Amino acid sequence: MNKNEDEVIEVSPDEYRKQRLEGWPSKAAAIIGIVLAIFVLLTSSYLNIQEFYRNTIFLILIVVLGFFIYPRNKKKPGQKFSYFDLALAGLGIISIGYITVTYTNLHVERMSQANNLDYIFAILCILVLFEITRRSIGWFIPIISVLAMIYAVYGAYFPIDFAHSGFSIERLLYRIYMTSNGIFGSTLSIASTYIVLFILFGSFLSASGASKLFNDLALAIAGQRRGGPAQVAVITSALTGTLNGSAVANVATTGAFTIPLMKSIGLKPKFAAGVEAAASTGGMIMPPIMGAAAFIMAGFLGVPYTVVVIAGIIPALLYYLALIFAVDAEAKKHGLKGISKENIPEIKKVLLERGALLIPIVVVFAVLLTGRTAIMAGFAGIITAIITSYLTKDKNNRVNVRKFFEALSDGARGSVQVAIACASVGIIIAVVSMSGVGSMLAYNVIDIAGGNLFLILIMVMATCILLSFGLPSTALYIVVAVTAAPALVQAGVTPLAAHFFVFYFGAMSNVTPPVALAAYTGAGIANADPMKTSWTALRLALPGFIIPFIIAYDPIILLDTSEGPIEYLRLLGVLVTAIIGVYALAVGLGKFIRTNLNIIEQVLMILVAFLLITTDQMLDLIGIVIFVVVMIIHFMRSRKKVEASNGPN
Repeated sequence: MNKNEDEVIEVSPDEYRKQRLEGWPSKAAAIIGIVLAIFVLLTSSYLNIQEFYRNTIFLILIVVLGFFIYPRNKKKPGQKFSYFDLALAGLGIISIGYITVTYTNLHVERMSQANNLDYIFAILCILVLFEITRRSIGWFIPIISVLAMIYAVYGAYFPIDFAHSGFSIERLLYRIYMTSNGIFGSTLSIASTYIVLFILFGSFLSASGASKLFNDLALAIAGQRRGGPAQVAVITSALTGTLNGSAVANVATTGAFTIPLMKSIGLKPKFAAGVEAAASTGGMIMPPIMGAAAFIMAGFLGVPYTVVVIAGIIPALLYYLALIFAVDAEAKKHGLKGISKENIPEIKKVLLERGALLIPIVVVFAVLLTGRTAIMAGFAGIITAIITSYLTKDKNNRVNVRKFFEALSDGARGSVQVAIACASVGIIIAVVSMSGVGSMLAYNVIDIAGGNLFLILIMVMATCILLSFGLPSTALYIVVAVTAAPALVQAGVTPLAAHFFVFYFGAMSNVTPPVALAAYTGAGIANADPMKTSWTALRLALPGFIIPFIIAYDPIILLDTSEGPIEYLRLLGVLVTAIIGVYALAVGLGKFIRTNLNIIEQVLMILVAFLLITTDQMLDLIGIVIFVVVMIIHFMRSRKKVEASNGPN
C-alpha cells in the first residue's frame, strides 16, 4: 500500500474543524448552533415547554450539530463532508423525533404499553447516541453504558455482592428511551438550561476580550516574581477557569501564551507543560461554572446552585495556592528570575483600559448571592458582557451584531460534548437506579475497608480517578457521583463533602497517567514528551490531593451549614492547618525551601501534610510542632551553607 495514502496527519481540534467544515457544512453548523443557542435562551426563560419535549428537541439539535463538527475520519483532514454523517444526523432526527411525537400517545392513550416499533426506535436512538458520543468524547462512555446495560439484563449472573434479579431488554429500553429517567432525564435537563447558558456566557465574555485581560492581569500581578511566567500560568488558568471548566480547553487557550513564556526564562518544556496542565485542571473545580458540574451537583443534592458555588471557593483557592507553592519551590531550586519590568503591563493601566470586562463576573456572583436562580445569573452575565464590551477603548472587542451571532454559534458548539455526555450517562443513571448497584458498591467498599474512613477515602479516590480517565467534567462527575459518592455518604461523610470529594479526584484524572489529557495537550504545545509531562503535572498537583481529604473530615471548609451555624474560629483553624499542610507537601515533594531538603526533612514534611488532614487536635498539634522544628533546622542549615559558600570576609 502507498505510504502516503495510509498516512494519518495529526492536527489540533480547531484546525481540524476549520479544514473539514468548509463551505456549506460550516455554514449549516453555524446556523444550527445559533438556532440551538436561541432555543436554550428562549426555553430557559420565556417559552414554557414541558421538560421532556424541551429535552428531546434540544438533543435533536445537539446530535445534528455534533455530526457536523465531529465528522467521520477526523484524522484525515481536507476531505469533503461525508453524506454518511448526514445520514446519521438524519437517523438522529428520526429516532429522537419519534418519541417526541408519540410520547403523549404512549403514556396516555396506550397506558404506557410500548409496541415493537417503539423498541426499534429506542435501539436506533441509543446506537446513534453511542456513535456521536464515541466521536465527541471517545469510547469510554459507550463502553461503560453497554456494560451497564449488560449488567441490568444479566444481573442475576453476577457475584452475590453485586447480583440482582435482572430486567428484561424491553423494560430496560422503556426506562432508557420512553421515560424521563434515562436519556431524556434530569442531567439532560440541566444541560439544556443552566450548562449551555453559562457556556454561552463564557463565549460572550471571551468575545468581549476577557481572555486577554486575564493574561495581562496575571502578568502584572506575578510576572516579576521568581519563575514569573509559571506563576502567570497558574493565575491565568484560575481566572480562565471561572469561565471555562474544561481542563483540555483551558490548556489549549491559555497554554498557547503561557508555555512559550515559561520556556523563554529557562523552564524545561515538560515542566512548562506540566505547570499549565496542573493549573488548567484546577479550572474544573473553580466556581462559578466548575466544568458545568456545579449545576449537576446542585440537582443531585437538591440544594440551590449558590450553595455549591460558595462551597467550591475555598477548595479551589487552596488548590491554586498549593500550585503556587510548588512552582515557587521549583523556581528557587533552579534560580529562575521573573520577566523584566519593561515587558510587564501596568496593572493600573490594564484595569483602566479593560477592567470593565470583570464586571460580568461580579454581576453573576452578585445575582447568585441575592438568592436569584442560576438562569437569571447567566442571563445577567450575558447582557452585562455585551454592555461592558462597549466600555473599553478597543473597538475590536465590542459585541456587535456579527460578534453576537458568532458568540451564540461558538457557545452552542462548545456545548456539544457536555450535552452529549449528559444524554449518554442517562443510560448509566437509569441502570444504577434500577439495580441499586450504587448502594451495593458503597456497602462493599465500607466492608473491605473495615469501616476505616481513611482507607475508604483512599479506595474511593482511586476509583474516581480510574472511572474518570478521558471524560469531560460533566460526564466524569455524573459517573463518580452515582457510583462512588454513596460509599462516602454511607461512611458518615456529609453529602456535599462526599460529592466534592469524588468530583475533585475525578478532575485530577486529567493529570494522572496514563490518560492525562490535559498534560498531553500541554505537551503538544511545548513539544515535550507526553508521559514525562504527565508525571511532572501530577507531582505539581499532588499537594492539592490532601484538600479533598480535609473536606471529607471537616466540611466546614465548604462553609457547609448542614450541621448548624458556621463556627468562624474553627474555620480559621482549619484554613491555617490546610495551608501549612499543602505547603509542607509542596516543598516536601519539590525537595527545596531555601536549599535542597535532605531525606529526613523531606519525609518529615510529607508526614506533616498527612498529620494535618484529620480533625484530631492532637495530630494537628504534633504536625505543627514537627513543621516548626523542621523549618528552624532547615533555615539554620541553609544559613551555614550560605556562610560556608561565601567564605571568610
